[in-house]
Amino acid sequence: MNAGRRSLPQLLGEARRWFDDALLAALEADGAEQVSSTQLQLFAVLDERGTTVSELARRMGVTRQTAHKAVHTLVTMGLLEQVPHPSSARQLLIRRTPAGRRAHERATQVLGALERTLAERIGGRSVSELRAVLELPWGEPPEPPGPAG
Repeated sequence: MNAGRRSLPQLLGEARRWFDDALLAALEADGAEQVSSTQLQLFAVLDERGTTVSELARRMGVTRQTAHKAVHTLVTMGLLEQVPHPSSARQLLIRRTPAGRRAHERATQVLGALERTLAERIGGRSVSELRAVLELPWGEPPEPPGPAG
């Protein structure tokens, strides 16, 4: 890797933080309760019909305990609820409450405005190309290389 050149994961992380920071600021300006980046991410990967904590953790790339903690906080805030899983007596589905759906709709509006702002800054074509590249199937992560030597 070139010295001083940021890696692609660093650049993607910075881009993600740009959106998260702006979204959190907009929600705070709206008077919404403060949430963390992890809680934002959880909202983003949640299915409309409900999702198990284990599946949320997998989609977020975090531990089950981290996902559970985020769910618990959002349940306490009244944004999520836990309901019985229709095909498993041992599992619960996590889904948005009416207040959670309103918050999700507002976040979607803000993200659309942020995408338009980004297009004004770097060009609509660049944003479209970025989206197209990120939507390509990357496949499973590759196996780690063998030991150097």
